[in-house]
Amino acid sequence: MNKTELAEQVAQRAGVSGAEAGRVLDATLQTIEEALAGGQEVTITGFGKFTVADRAARQGVNPATGEPIAIAASKSPRFSAGARLKQAVKT
Repeated sequence: MNKTELAEQVAQRAGVSGAEAGRVLDATLQTIEEALAGGQEVTITGFGKFTVADRAARQGVNPATGEPIAIAASKSPRFSAGARLKQAVKT
């Protein structure tokens, strides 16, 4: 399912227009992005939690040459599924 299909499903379930559902979906995703960029966690009870993980600098290997390379420290988004989502997928 892609973003457009998700917006269509939301529109049908909420009884709103597809355009309105698309705007709400865009606003939701943008809000989550901004919160993560600001170092906050986003928790949706039963669904899951979005967090930011710090990745330490480390040594890697260039697969083409085999030479060691330095990989800089970075931040990466993470998602942990909530209990209700895990149960829905399991059954």
